[in-house]
Amino acid sequence: MPPPPPSPESSFRHSSSHKQSSPHVSHPKLGHLPLSTSGPQDCAVTGSALLNTPYFNKGAGFPADERTEFKLTGLLPQHVSTLEQQVKRAYQQYSSRQDDLAKNTFMTSLAYQNQVLYFRLIQEHLKEMFSIIYTPTEGDAIQNYSRLFRKPQGCFLNIHDIDRVESDLAQWGSPDDIDYIVVTDGEEILGIGDQGVGGILISVAKLVLTTLCAGIHPNRTLPVVLDCGTDNEDLLNDDIYLGLKEKRVRGKKYDEFVDTFVQSARKLYPRAYIHFEDFGLRNARRILDKYRPEIPCFNDDVQGTGCVTLAAIMAGLHVSNLKLEDVRLVIFGSGTAGTGIADQVRDAIAADSEKSKEEAAKQIWQATLSNTIRCVDKPGLLLKSHDDKLTHAQIPYARDDADWEGIEHNDLLSVIKEVKPHVLIGTSTKPKSFTQAVVEEMSSHVSRPIIFPLSNPTRLHEASPSDINEWSHGKALIATGSPFPPVTYEGRSYEVAECNNSTCFPGIGLGCVLSRSKLLSDKMLVAAVKALAAQSPALKDPDKGLLPDVVNVREISVRIAGAVIKQAVEEGLATQEGIPSDDAELDEWIREQMWDAVYRPLKRVDKEGANRHARGEAGIAGADA
Repeated sequence: MPPPPPSPESSFRHSSSHKQSSPHVSHPKLGHLPLSTSGPQDCAVTGSALLNTPYFNKGAGFPADERTEFKLTGLLPQHVSTLEQQVKRAYQQYSSRQDDLAKNTFMTSLAYQNQVLYFRLIQEHLKEMFSIIYTPTEGDAIQNYSRLFRKPQGCFLNIHDIDRVESDLAQWGSPDDIDYIVVTDGEEILGIGDQGVGGILISVAKLVLTTLCAGIHPNRTLPVVLDCGTDNEDLLNDDIYLGLKEKRVRGKKYDEFVDTFVQSARKLYPRAYIHFEDFGLRNARRILDKYRPEIPCFNDDVQGTGCVTLAAIMAGLHVSNLKLEDVRLVIFGSGTAGTGIADQVRDAIAADSEKSKEEAAKQIWQATLSNTIRCVDKPGLLLKSHDDKLTHAQIPYARDDADWEGIEHNDLLSVIKEVKPHVLIGTSTKPKSFTQAVVEEMSSHVSRPIIFPLSNPTRLHEASPSDINEWSHGKALIATGSPFPPVTYEGRSYEVAECNNSTCFPGIGLGCVLSRSKLLSDKMLVAAVKALAAQSPALKDPDKGLLPDVVNVREISVRIAGAVIKQAVEEGLATQEGIPSDDAELDEWIREQMWDAVYRPLKRVDKEGANRHARGEAGIAGADA
């Protein structure tokens, strides 16, 4: 009998590598690269200090020769475990925890002890553990941050100590030590609102995903929280809350604080990519727009959600045989995610047509029968007369009142009847707002309506995929913000795609890090979207999902990173030397620099002259640079 096919979880790990050499032998052509992941690692720590260095520690997995060389004899039991045996043992321990939050806490503890084992355990059980290490369980951990606190992770910056920002950041290494920074001010965390200093854990979690999904080196990352106070009364009244116990500081002082952080980070770590995460509605887009023209930066709530949704739209348009330039799109919910999606569609049209964003926006604005983006919020269609009620990000999508004079536009169904959209997207967090009447109206004028209820958590979805499928008589192409099982109609099964940002933002970051791009341009984002859309299972079978499964995310990230790098080179934004022009060579070049959850052999070196990584100080504040 032939051997059974590998499970999706194990294929996640094996498909991610394809390295041309084992971790024990340096790559013959690429082993010289600073981020090379093949061959031995220099290590200057020994004994208990080595066992307490998470990225070197192998626990019972240290082979006999390394136990002798690094003075570990007597500190470990005699049996040498394989990594597979360690994963089995750790999974049994994980499974014994009584609830999801306890499992999340166990995983955090494991990450403190053995970095390779932590990531390998997740890789082997990705489907099961994704919701534990990220949403929704990470949200619970963030809400309980001050109660669960054991050991600080990341960099804590205080708005009342602006003059200390640079020196506090400087503790994390020399200019070449940091590749990827995730920063939050904790105001709008994972749909649970203002969590103050607990927001540090969303920065940590996002960086875990960059390593897990794209091989960003975990010891070359920096999680940061900007503690500006909190408007969460529960935290303000909590005597063990660890952050500033005062209302959020806003206005000029807030802007100065953010700018001091950005300028200090760029001065100290000039090659690092900055990822803004979970800033409030009033600040997220404003901050992104300020710094995008100056530095390589990204906001996952704005751009990540927009990119992954646009990729799903592109796949849906392929199935329905439509062009992006002809699409009519209604977005129900015009917050950060909704306007971010609108921006990505607008920018994609502009990039493809070689038009400026202003020209593309004008075309979309005026071409009410072809290129139309309409952002709808609770009061109804966004209109220019809303004026000061509009956020900075909403203004481009507000409609002329005269165009809607005498036309009902204060409910979603009325707008659907008038616009006749091909695509309906929900980012409203208003459950059951995509009613049977709305879905049937869309289905009456579009052969394959594209309907994405994206609000999270599941209880806030605008409609269930099974209802949408039933009401559209099996015609709708569906993607959601959370995983759902396949739906059926008259015996035909249809896979529901999940618009999971983790399939997109890690690969974009990897491309920027490896190319050392000066900026993250609109065209680079569009290239990433096209690379993701090109991997849609629906391109081969319309009954498959519009987006690839997250278990294949490492391979997806290679494709996205390659597209981003090539576009950066084409625009003259890439500063890294020696980037291959051949696609196959570029793939190999990317893979060689993606960190893997495997034990590499250790090479003993003297502390004198060793770098921070070899001294066991990478990712640790306070050590001499």
